Amino acid sequence: MITDPIADYLTRLRNAAKAGHKVVEIPASNMKKALTRILYDKGYILNYKFIEDNKQGIIKIALKYHPKTKVPAFKTMERVSRPGLRKYAGADELPRVLNGLGIAILSTSQGVMTDKEARKLNIGGEVLCYVY
Repeated sequence: MITDPIADYLTRLRNAAKAGHKVVEIPASNMKKALTRILYDKGYILNYKFIEDNKQGIIKIALKYHPKTKVPAFKTMERVSRPGLRKYAGADELPRVLNGLGIAILSTSQGVMTDKEARKLNIGGEVLCYVY
């Protein structure tokens, strides 16, 4: 049993990128699916596919690299809120990652979204991770 599935998700992506893998498989959950959609929309991953088996399901993620230097599209994926210490931010105190160059992913009452979308909707929530 994994105590922090989001940290496991981020660690699998980081390790696959450092090893130079093209595709990584991750056990699925609704939260991980939402994180994957955001990473795809913001251009940090190349593509993804949700595979339904009769158990929990699998997310296949194609990682994105620079064509010449083979550097991953993301430099860091950092878990902020964790099971032992939850981090919440109100609508007026949402974090800015690298002065707006990176994204903070939040879990809000409206669903999982980036810090920019939460600012636009004027809602706060739990800060899940930073990606840049």
